[in-house]
Amino acid sequence: MFSKEKFPGLLALGIFTFMSTLDGSIVNIALPSMAREMHLDMGQVTWSVTIYLVVISGLILLFGRLGDLIGKMKIFNYGSLLFTFGSLLAGINLGLHFLLFARIIQAIGASMTMSNSFGITSQLFEPALRARAMSIMSMFVSLGSIAGPAIGGFILQIASWSYIFWINVPLGIIAYLVGRKALPEDEGSGSVKDADLLGATQMFLTIVAFFIAVSLGQAQGFMTVPVILSFVAMVALFIWFIHTEKTVEKPLLNLNIFRSKLFSMSVLTSMTMFTAGSFVNILMPFYLQDYRGAAAGFAGMVMMAYPVGMFIFSPIAGILSDKFDKEIITFFAISGVLIVQLGYLMVGSVTALPVVMLILFIHGGSVGFFQSPNNALVMSTVETKYLGIAGSVNALGRNLGFVLGTTLATTVLFVAMSGQIGHRVSGYVKSQPEVFLHGMHVAFYVALALVIFAWGLSSYRLLTRKKSA
Repeated sequence: MFSKEKFPGLLALGIFTFMSTLDGSIVNIALPSMAREMHLDMGQVTWSVTIYLVVISGLILLFGRLGDLIGKMKIFNYGSLLFTFGSLLAGINLGLHFLLFARIIQAIGASMTMSNSFGITSQLFEPALRARAMSIMSMFVSLGSIAGPAIGGFILQIASWSYIFWINVPLGIIAYLVGRKALPEDEGSGSVKDADLLGATQMFLTIVAFFIAVSLGQAQGFMTVPVILSFVAMVALFIWFIHTEKTVEKPLLNLNIFRSKLFSMSVLTSMTMFTAGSFVNILMPFYLQDYRGAAAGFAGMVMMAYPVGMFIFSPIAGILSDKFDKEIITFFAISGVLIVQLGYLMVGSVTALPVVMLILFIHGGSVGFFQSPNNALVMSTVETKYLGIAGSVNALGRNLGFVLGTTLATTVLFVAMSGQIGHRVSGYVKSQPEVFLHGMHVAFYVALALVIFAWGLSSYRLLTRKKSA
Protein backbone atom coordinates (compact mmCIF):
# COMPACT_ATOMS: atom_id res chain seq x y z
CA MET A 1 0.00 0.00 0.00
CA PHE A 2 2.74 2.47 1.00
CA SER A 3 6.36 2.44 -0.12
CA LYS A 4 9.04 1.26 2.31
CA GLU A 5 10.53 4.76 2.18
CA LYS A 6 7.35 6.60 3.19
CA PHE A 7 5.73 4.26 5.74
CA PRO A 8 8.30 4.92 8.54
CA GLY A 9 7.67 8.66 8.18
CA LEU A 10 3.91 8.14 8.41
CA LEU A 11 4.41 5.97 11.49
CA ALA A 12 6.52 8.68 13.17
CA LEU A 13 3.81 11.26 12.47
CA GLY A 14 1.17 8.88 13.79
CA ILE A 15 3.01 8.08 17.04
CA PHE A 16 3.34 11.74 17.99
CA THR A 17 -0.26 12.41 16.96
CA PHE A 18 -1.37 9.50 19.14
CA MET A 19 0.69 10.55 22.17
CA SER A 20 -0.27 14.23 22.04
CA THR A 21 -3.97 13.33 21.74
CA LEU A 22 -3.75 10.60 24.38
CA ASP A 23 -2.22 12.96 26.95
CA GLY A 24 -5.38 15.05 26.88
CA SER A 25 -7.41 12.17 28.39
CA ILE A 26 -5.08 9.55 29.91
CA VAL A 27 -4.31 11.78 32.89
CA ASN A 28 -7.98 11.82 34.01
CA ILE A 29 -7.88 8.31 35.42
CA ALA A 30 -4.71 9.09 37.39
CA LEU A 31 -6.02 12.28 39.03
CA PRO A 32 -7.08 10.60 42.32
CA SER A 33 -3.64 8.98 42.71
CA MET A 34 -1.87 12.22 41.81
CA ALA A 35 -3.99 14.17 44.30
CA ARG A 36 -3.19 11.71 47.13
CA GLU A 37 0.56 11.60 46.48
CA MET A 38 0.91 15.34 45.98
CA HIS A 39 -1.42 16.18 48.91
CA LEU A 40 -3.76 18.21 46.70
CA ASP A 41 -7.50 18.34 46.24
CA MET A 42 -9.06 17.20 42.96
CA GLY A 43 -9.81 20.76 41.84
CA GLN A 44 -6.14 21.70 42.01
CA VAL A 45 -4.76 18.63 40.23
CA THR A 46 -7.43 18.90 37.50
CA TRP A 47 -5.59 22.01 36.32
CA SER A 48 -2.94 19.66 34.87
CA VAL A 49 -5.57 18.52 32.34
CA THR A 50 -7.10 21.93 31.69
CA ILE A 51 -3.83 23.79 31.13
CA TYR A 52 -2.71 21.16 28.62
CA LEU A 53 -5.86 21.59 26.52
CA VAL A 54 -5.80 25.41 26.82
CA VAL A 55 -2.21 25.77 25.62
CA ILE A 56 -2.67 23.34 22.71
CA SER A 57 -5.87 24.99 21.52
CA GLY A 58 -4.50 28.50 21.99
CA LEU A 59 -1.23 27.95 20.09
CA ILE A 60 -2.21 25.47 17.38
CA LEU A 61 -3.04 28.10 14.74
CA LEU A 62 0.21 29.96 15.38
CA PHE A 63 2.34 26.85 14.87
CA GLY A 64 0.35 25.86 11.81
CA ARG A 65 1.10 29.25 10.30
CA LEU A 66 4.78 29.04 11.31
CA GLY A 67 4.90 25.64 9.62
CA ASP A 68 3.74 27.27 6.37
CA LEU A 69 6.26 30.09 6.79
CA ILE A 70 9.48 28.32 7.84
CA GLY A 71 8.79 24.65 7.13
CA LYS A 72 6.37 22.16 8.61
CA MET A 73 9.08 19.57 9.32
CA LYS A 74 11.16 22.09 11.28
CA ILE A 75 8.22 22.95 13.54
CA PHE A 76 7.26 19.26 13.86
CA ASN A 77 10.79 18.21 14.88
CA TYR A 78 11.14 20.95 17.49
CA GLY A 79 7.70 20.04 18.80
CA SER A 80 8.65 16.36 19.02
CA LEU A 81 11.62 17.18 21.24
CA LEU A 82 9.64 19.58 23.42
CA PHE A 83 6.80 17.11 23.94
CA THR A 84 9.20 14.32 24.87
CA PHE A 85 11.15 16.57 27.26
CA GLY A 86 7.91 17.83 28.83
CA SER A 87 6.76 14.22 29.33
CA LEU A 88 10.00 13.44 31.17
CA LEU A 89 9.54 16.43 33.47
CA ALA A 90 5.82 15.76 34.09
CA GLY A 91 6.54 12.39 35.67
CA ILE A 92 8.84 13.93 38.32
CA ASN A 93 6.85 14.64 41.48
CA LEU A 94 8.06 18.08 42.56
CA GLY A 95 4.67 19.58 43.36
CA LEU A 96 1.78 21.17 41.50
CA HIS A 97 3.60 24.18 40.05
CA PHE A 98 6.34 22.01 38.55
CA LEU A 99 3.72 19.66 37.11
CA LEU A 100 1.87 22.57 35.48
CA PHE A 101 5.16 23.90 34.08
CA ALA A 102 5.93 20.47 32.60
CA ARG A 103 2.43 20.17 31.14
CA ILE A 104 2.81 23.58 29.46
CA ILE A 105 6.06 22.39 27.82
CA GLN A 106 4.27 19.20 26.79
CA ALA A 107 1.36 21.19 25.36
CA ILE A 108 3.59 23.55 23.35
CA GLY A 109 5.30 20.53 21.81
CA ALA A 110 1.96 18.81 21.17
CA SER A 111 0.53 21.89 19.43
CA MET A 112 3.63 22.05 17.18
CA THR A 113 3.22 18.41 16.10
CA MET A 114 -0.59 18.41 15.88
CA SER A 115 -0.73 21.53 13.75
CA ASN A 116 1.61 20.19 11.08
CA SER A 117 1.12 16.41 10.98
CA PHE A 118 -1.76 16.46 8.48
CA GLY A 119 0.00 19.07 6.31
CA ILE A 120 3.16 16.92 6.20
CA THR A 121 1.05 13.88 5.35
CA SER A 122 -0.59 15.77 2.48
CA GLN A 123 2.82 16.75 1.12
CA LEU A 124 4.32 13.29 1.62
CA PHE A 125 1.72 11.32 -0.33
CA GLU A 126 0.38 11.83 -3.81
CA PRO A 127 -3.41 12.32 -4.23
CA ALA A 128 -3.98 8.66 -5.16
CA LEU A 129 -2.68 7.53 -1.73
CA ARG A 130 -3.56 10.57 0.37
CA ALA A 131 -6.85 9.29 1.80
CA ARG A 132 -5.19 6.03 2.86
CA ALA A 133 -2.46 7.98 4.61
CA MET A 134 -5.07 10.21 6.24
CA SER A 135 -6.90 7.10 7.45
CA ILE A 136 -3.79 6.02 9.36
CA MET A 137 -3.45 9.49 10.90
CA SER A 138 -7.16 9.61 11.75
CA MET A 139 -6.85 6.22 13.40
CA PHE A 140 -4.04 7.49 15.64
CA VAL A 141 -6.07 10.62 16.53
CA SER A 142 -9.16 8.62 17.44
CA LEU A 143 -7.25 5.96 19.34
CA GLY A 144 -5.57 8.69 21.35
CA SER A 145 -8.86 10.40 22.18
CA ILE A 146 -10.77 7.26 23.25
CA ALA A 147 -8.14 4.85 24.62
CA GLY A 148 -6.85 7.09 27.42
CA PRO A 149 -8.83 5.58 30.33
CA ALA A 150 -8.06 1.98 29.31
CA ILE A 151 -4.32 2.53 28.79
CA GLY A 152 -4.05 4.73 31.88
CA GLY A 153 -5.88 2.15 34.00
CA PHE A 154 -3.52 -0.60 32.83
CA ILE A 155 -0.42 1.50 33.64
CA LEU A 156 -1.74 2.35 37.11
CA GLN A 157 -2.27 -1.35 37.88
CA ILE A 158 1.43 -2.10 37.41
CA ALA A 159 3.22 1.20 38.09
CA SER A 160 2.89 4.71 39.57
CA TRP A 161 1.16 7.64 37.84
CA SER A 162 4.56 8.98 36.71
CA TYR A 163 4.72 6.29 34.04
CA ILE A 164 1.63 7.72 32.36
CA PHE A 165 3.99 10.49 31.25
CA TRP A 166 7.26 8.57 31.11
CA ILE A 167 5.93 6.03 28.64
CA ASN A 168 6.05 8.87 26.08
CA VAL A 169 9.82 9.27 26.45
CA PRO A 170 11.13 6.11 24.75
CA LEU A 171 8.34 6.25 22.16
CA GLY A 172 9.10 9.93 21.52
CA ILE A 173 12.84 9.35 21.07
CA ILE A 174 12.27 6.46 18.64
CA ALA A 175 9.64 8.37 16.65
CA TYR A 176 11.84 11.48 16.50
CA LEU A 177 14.83 9.54 15.18
CA VAL A 178 12.67 7.70 12.63
CA GLY A 179 11.03 10.94 11.53
CA ARG A 180 14.35 12.77 11.12
CA LYS A 181 15.51 10.03 8.77
CA ALA A 182 12.29 9.25 6.90
CA LEU A 183 10.51 12.60 6.55
CA PRO A 184 11.77 15.02 3.89
CA GLU A 185 12.68 18.60 4.72
CA ASP A 186 10.37 21.22 3.28
CA GLU A 187 10.79 24.88 2.45
CA GLY A 188 8.57 27.51 3.93
CA SER A 189 7.06 30.46 2.10
CA GLY A 190 8.36 33.21 4.41
CA SER A 191 10.07 33.84 7.73
CA VAL A 192 9.21 34.11 11.42
CA LYS A 193 8.86 37.89 11.14
CA ASP A 194 5.88 37.33 8.83
CA ALA A 195 3.93 35.73 11.66
CA ASP A 196 0.88 37.65 12.89
CA LEU A 197 1.70 37.83 16.60
CA LEU A 198 -1.21 40.17 17.39
CA GLY A 199 -3.66 37.72 15.84
CA ALA A 200 -1.98 34.83 17.67
CA THR A 201 -2.35 36.67 20.99
CA GLN A 202 -6.00 37.46 20.30
CA MET A 203 -6.73 33.83 19.42
CA PHE A 204 -4.94 32.58 22.56
CA LEU A 205 -6.96 34.96 24.76
CA THR A 206 -10.17 33.88 23.00
CA ILE A 207 -9.42 30.24 23.82
CA VAL A 208 -8.54 31.10 27.44
CA ALA A 209 -11.85 32.98 27.83
CA PHE A 210 -13.68 30.00 26.34
CA PHE A 211 -12.11 27.54 28.80
CA ILE A 212 -12.76 29.87 31.75
CA ALA A 213 -16.42 30.15 30.73
CA VAL A 214 -16.76 26.38 30.34
CA SER A 215 -14.97 25.59 33.62
CA LEU A 216 -16.97 28.13 35.62
CA GLY A 217 -20.18 27.01 33.93
CA GLN A 218 -19.64 23.42 35.01
CA ALA A 219 -18.87 24.47 38.58
CA GLN A 220 -21.42 27.28 39.09
CA GLY A 221 -24.04 26.88 36.39
CA PHE A 222 -24.06 28.61 33.00
CA MET A 223 -26.41 31.46 33.91
CA THR A 224 -24.16 33.06 36.54
CA VAL A 225 -22.63 36.52 36.03
CA PRO A 226 -18.96 35.36 35.84
CA VAL A 227 -19.83 32.77 33.18
CA ILE A 228 -21.85 35.23 31.10
CA LEU A 229 -19.06 37.80 31.31
CA SER A 230 -16.51 35.17 30.25
CA PHE A 231 -18.60 34.27 27.20
CA VAL A 232 -19.01 37.96 26.35
CA ALA A 233 -15.23 38.42 26.61
CA MET A 234 -14.70 35.39 24.37
CA VAL A 235 -17.04 36.76 21.69
CA ALA A 236 -15.49 40.24 21.87
CA LEU A 237 -11.96 38.84 21.57
CA PHE A 238 -12.97 36.64 18.64
CA ILE A 239 -14.55 39.59 16.80
CA TRP A 240 -11.35 41.57 17.41
CA PHE A 241 -9.34 38.64 16.03
CA ILE A 242 -11.46 38.46 12.86
CA HIS A 243 -11.10 42.22 12.36
CA THR A 244 -7.31 41.91 12.69
CA GLU A 245 -7.15 39.03 10.21
CA LYS A 246 -9.10 41.06 7.67
CA THR A 247 -6.88 44.14 7.97
CA VAL A 248 -3.28 42.92 8.45
CA GLU A 249 -1.12 42.31 5.41
CA LYS A 250 -0.03 38.80 6.44
CA PRO A 251 -2.72 37.33 8.71
CA LEU A 252 -2.31 34.38 11.04
CA LEU A 253 -5.42 32.80 9.52
CA ASN A 254 -6.12 33.56 5.87
CA LEU A 255 -9.91 33.78 5.94
CA ASN A 256 -10.08 33.08 2.21
CA ILE A 257 -9.74 29.35 2.91
CA PHE A 258 -13.26 29.46 4.38
CA ARG A 259 -14.65 30.62 1.05
CA SER A 260 -14.45 26.97 0.01
CA LYS A 261 -17.79 25.45 1.01
CA LEU A 262 -16.15 22.02 1.02
CA PHE A 263 -13.46 23.14 3.49
CA SER A 264 -15.80 25.01 5.85
CA MET A 265 -18.49 22.35 5.96
CA SER A 266 -15.96 19.53 6.35
CA VAL A 267 -14.32 21.26 9.34
CA LEU A 268 -17.72 22.03 10.94
CA THR A 269 -18.89 18.46 10.36
CA SER A 270 -15.72 17.09 11.97
CA MET A 271 -16.10 19.37 15.00
CA THR A 272 -19.74 18.33 15.43
CA MET A 273 -18.89 14.63 15.19
CA PHE A 274 -16.12 14.98 17.79
CA THR A 275 -18.54 16.81 20.07
CA ALA A 276 -21.10 14.02 19.78
CA GLY A 277 -18.45 11.31 20.09
CA SER A 278 -17.20 12.74 23.39
CA PHE A 279 -20.53 11.79 25.00
CA VAL A 280 -19.47 8.15 24.88
CA ASN A 281 -16.23 8.91 26.78
CA ILE A 282 -18.20 10.53 29.61
CA LEU A 283 -21.39 8.47 29.82
CA MET A 284 -20.31 4.88 29.20
CA PRO A 285 -17.73 4.67 32.06
CA PHE A 286 -20.51 5.88 34.44
CA TYR A 287 -22.88 3.30 32.99
CA LEU A 288 -20.43 0.40 33.13
CA GLN A 289 -18.76 1.09 36.50
CA ASP A 290 -21.47 2.76 38.58
CA TYR A 291 -24.73 1.56 37.06
CA ARG A 292 -23.65 -2.00 36.07
CA GLY A 293 -21.05 -2.43 38.82
CA ALA A 294 -18.18 -3.44 36.51
CA ALA A 295 -14.59 -3.12 37.73
CA ALA A 296 -12.54 -0.31 36.18
CA GLY A 297 -10.28 -2.73 34.31
CA PHE A 298 -13.22 -4.68 32.88
CA ALA A 299 -15.04 -1.46 31.95
CA GLY A 300 -11.90 -0.36 30.11
CA MET A 301 -11.88 -3.63 28.17
CA VAL A 302 -15.52 -3.12 27.15
CA MET A 303 -14.76 0.46 26.08
CA MET A 304 -11.88 -0.78 23.92
CA ALA A 305 -14.47 -2.14 21.47
CA TYR A 306 -14.76 1.44 20.17
CA PRO A 307 -11.09 1.98 19.20
CA VAL A 308 -10.87 -1.62 17.94
CA GLY A 309 -13.71 -0.88 15.51
CA MET A 310 -11.93 2.27 14.45
CA PHE A 311 -8.60 0.46 14.10
CA ILE A 312 -10.14 -2.10 11.76
CA PHE A 313 -12.27 0.18 9.58
CA SER A 314 -10.14 3.35 9.27
CA PRO A 315 -7.63 1.77 6.84
CA ILE A 316 -10.49 0.23 4.84
CA ALA A 317 -12.11 3.67 4.58
CA GLY A 318 -8.81 5.13 3.40
CA ILE A 319 -8.47 2.56 0.62
CA LEU A 320 -12.06 3.10 -0.52
CA SER A 321 -11.69 6.88 -0.36
CA ASP A 322 -8.75 6.79 -2.77
CA LYS A 323 -10.83 4.81 -5.24
CA PHE A 324 -14.35 6.19 -4.82
CA ASP A 325 -16.16 9.45 -4.02
CA LYS A 326 -15.02 10.79 -0.62
CA GLU A 327 -18.18 12.80 -0.03
CA ILE A 328 -20.43 9.79 -0.58
CA ILE A 329 -18.32 7.64 1.77
CA THR A 330 -18.46 10.41 4.40
CA PHE A 331 -22.26 10.60 4.06
CA PHE A 332 -22.73 6.84 4.56
CA ALA A 333 -20.31 6.87 7.51
CA ILE A 334 -22.31 9.59 9.29
CA SER A 335 -25.48 7.63 8.49
CA GLY A 336 -23.90 4.66 10.30
CA VAL A 337 -23.15 6.84 13.35
CA LEU A 338 -26.73 8.16 13.23
CA ILE A 339 -28.16 4.63 13.37
CA VAL A 340 -25.83 3.50 16.16
CA GLN A 341 -26.81 6.53 18.27
CA LEU A 342 -30.29 4.99 18.47
CA GLY A 343 -28.64 1.92 19.99
CA TYR A 344 -27.40 3.93 22.99
CA LEU A 345 -31.01 4.99 23.69
CA MET A 346 -31.98 1.34 24.12
CA VAL A 347 -29.15 0.46 26.51
CA GLY A 348 -30.54 -0.27 29.97
CA SER A 349 -30.22 -2.38 33.10
CA VAL A 350 -30.56 -5.77 31.40
CA THR A 351 -28.67 -5.05 28.18
CA ALA A 352 -26.12 -7.81 27.65
CA LEU A 353 -22.57 -6.44 27.75
CA PRO A 354 -21.68 -8.12 24.43
CA VAL A 355 -24.50 -6.02 22.90
CA VAL A 356 -22.99 -2.88 24.46
CA MET A 357 -19.62 -3.86 23.03
CA LEU A 358 -21.20 -4.40 19.60
CA ILE A 359 -22.74 -0.90 19.70
CA LEU A 360 -19.37 0.60 20.68
CA PHE A 361 -17.61 -1.44 17.96
CA ILE A 362 -20.01 -0.31 15.22
CA HIS A 363 -19.78 3.28 16.46
CA GLY A 364 -15.98 3.21 16.34
CA GLY A 365 -16.02 1.62 12.89
CA SER A 366 -18.45 4.24 11.56
CA VAL A 367 -16.35 7.09 12.98
CA GLY A 368 -13.27 5.50 11.40
CA PHE A 369 -15.08 5.44 8.07
CA PHE A 370 -15.99 9.13 8.52
CA GLN A 371 -12.67 10.64 9.55
CA SER A 372 -10.42 9.38 6.77
CA PRO A 373 -12.35 10.79 3.78
CA ASN A 374 -13.42 13.91 5.68
CA ASN A 375 -9.84 14.81 6.62
CA ALA A 376 -8.76 14.17 3.04
CA LEU A 377 -11.52 16.53 1.84
CA VAL A 378 -10.35 19.24 4.26
CA MET A 379 -6.73 19.08 3.12
CA SER A 380 -7.57 18.82 -0.60
CA THR A 381 -9.26 22.21 -0.74
CA VAL A 382 -6.29 24.48 0.03
CA GLU A 383 -3.09 25.47 -1.73
CA THR A 384 0.16 23.83 -0.63
CA LYS A 385 1.31 27.04 1.08
CA TYR A 386 -1.75 26.89 3.37
CA LEU A 387 -1.59 23.19 4.30
CA GLY A 388 -0.18 23.95 7.76
CA ILE A 389 -2.89 26.42 8.76
CA ALA A 390 -5.61 24.19 7.23
CA GLY A 391 -4.40 21.25 9.33
CA SER A 392 -4.33 23.53 12.38
CA VAL A 393 -7.92 24.65 11.84
CA ASN A 394 -8.97 21.02 11.54
CA ALA A 395 -7.07 20.06 14.71
CA LEU A 396 -8.48 23.07 16.60
CA GLY A 397 -11.99 22.00 15.60
CA ARG A 398 -11.30 18.52 16.99
CA ASN A 399 -9.98 19.89 20.29
CA LEU A 400 -12.87 22.30 20.74
CA GLY A 401 -15.30 19.52 19.84
CA PHE A 402 -13.76 17.33 22.52
CA VAL A 403 -14.07 20.08 25.15
CA LEU A 404 -17.62 21.03 24.09
CA GLY A 405 -18.70 17.40 24.06
CA THR A 406 -17.29 16.71 27.51
CA THR A 407 -18.98 19.85 28.87
CA LEU A 408 -22.32 19.19 27.18
CA ALA A 409 -22.40 15.55 28.24
CA THR A 410 -21.73 16.25 31.92
CA THR A 411 -24.02 19.30 32.01
CA VAL A 412 -26.98 17.58 30.34
CA LEU A 413 -26.48 14.43 32.42
CA PHE A 414 -26.51 16.20 35.77
CA VAL A 415 -29.24 18.70 34.82
CA ALA A 416 -31.49 15.83 33.74
CA MET A 417 -30.66 13.87 36.90
CA SER A 418 -31.31 16.94 39.07
CA GLY A 419 -34.68 17.50 37.40
CA GLN A 420 -35.63 13.88 37.98
CA ILE A 421 -34.55 13.75 41.64
CA GLY A 422 -35.80 17.22 42.64
CA HIS A 423 -32.52 18.79 43.76
CA ARG A 424 -29.09 19.53 42.30
CA VAL A 425 -26.75 16.56 41.93
CA SER A 426 -23.22 16.46 40.54
CA GLY A 427 -22.44 12.75 40.69
CA TYR A 428 -23.86 9.26 40.58
CA VAL A 429 -26.70 8.66 43.11
CA LYS A 430 -26.24 5.09 44.37
CA SER A 431 -29.64 4.92 46.04
CA GLN A 432 -31.49 5.82 42.83
CA PRO A 433 -29.72 4.21 39.85
CA GLU A 434 -32.75 4.76 37.60
CA VAL A 435 -32.09 8.51 37.84
CA PHE A 436 -28.72 8.05 36.14
CA LEU A 437 -30.26 5.92 33.38
CA HIS A 438 -32.77 8.70 32.68
CA GLY A 439 -30.00 11.33 32.58
CA MET A 440 -27.85 9.15 30.32
CA HIS A 441 -30.67 8.71 27.81
CA VAL A 442 -31.41 12.46 27.78
CA ALA A 443 -27.73 13.15 27.12
CA PHE A 444 -27.65 10.61 24.29
CA TYR A 445 -30.68 12.34 22.75
CA VAL A 446 -28.56 15.51 22.62
CA ALA A 447 -25.73 13.53 21.00
CA LEU A 448 -28.26 12.18 18.49
CA ALA A 449 -29.33 15.75 17.65
CA LEU A 450 -25.70 16.70 17.02
CA VAL A 451 -25.21 13.73 14.69
CA ILE A 452 -28.44 14.63 12.85
CA PHE A 453 -27.00 18.12 12.35
CA ALA A 454 -23.74 16.66 10.97
CA TRP A 455 -25.77 14.32 8.74
CA GLY A 456 -27.72 17.32 7.46
CA LEU A 457 -24.50 19.20 6.67
CA SER A 458 -23.14 16.19 4.80
CA SER A 459 -26.42 15.76 2.90
CA TYR A 460 -26.52 19.43 1.91
CA ARG A 461 -22.87 19.32 0.84
CA LEU A 462 -23.52 16.28 -1.31
CA LEU A 463 -26.78 17.51 -2.85
CA THR A 464 -25.51 20.97 -3.71
CA ARG A 465 -22.39 19.47 -5.24
CA LYS A 466 -24.46 17.19 -7.42
CA LYS A 467 -26.63 20.07 -8.53
CA SER A 468 -23.64 22.16 -9.52
CA ALA A 469 -21.92 19.24 -11.28
